[in-house]
Amino acid sequence: MEWLEPLTQGDVFEWRKALVSLLLAFGLGQAIAVVYMATFRGLSYSRSTVHGMAMGSVITCMLMLAVGSSVAAGIGMAGGLSAVRFRTSLRDPRDIIFIFAALGVGMASGAQAHGAAILGTIIFAFGFVLLHFTGYGARHQPDGLLRFAAPAGPEAEEAIMKILRAHCRSFALVTLREAAQGTMMEHAYQISVRALDLRASLVSNLKAIPGVQDVALLLQEPTLDL
Repeated sequence: MEWLEPLTQGDVFEWRKALVSLLLAFGLGQAIAVVYMATFRGLSYSRSTVHGMAMGSVITCMLMLAVGSSVAAGIGMAGGLSAVRFRTSLRDPRDIIFIFAALGVGMASGAQAHGAAILGTIIFAFGFVLLHFTGYGARHQPDGLLRFAAPAGPEAEEAIMKILRAHCRSFALVTLREAAQGTMMEHAYQISVRALDLRASLVSNLKAIPGVQDVALLLQEPTLDL
């Protein structure tokens, strides 16, 4: 059998190059996955996504090593991969960028461009960490949606406005509609509280107003998803 024949010096060199490229792709893919975990913000964390980053670079490197400089092999490989349907959907563009970075590291390692792979990973990791801790691109958003039902009349309205001004940095009326045959009014406000510890007191103070009921504060965070 051919695989039992002794390896020549050239064969040993090819094996070593492949081993170095694959180990480099695996290590750099893990580095990208570590940056992803360190800068992740959200509720829908997926361990499989992290594993995909670490191992996707190895698979891409293996394919690049297998194709080499053969155009025919590349066309055949592309045709084979086109028959595979990936049904996993990534809702966050950030996840797509990290997956693409891991595949790029694998491609660079498989193409023997080890310097580009290492420097690219370092700059990519530094850039994402910098963007994460500096809050680049963040904009002030409302803390949540405040909903409640209050009696119709100027007294209740004045008491509600007083509490909102005391607890909120800003608030905007979203909806106001009649309920209970005009005796109650359903309010919905977009609010930003002055401090996080004022959320509970805001709800409790609104409940203390005579006739106010069904007080609910729906918190929202643009970077979190369920």
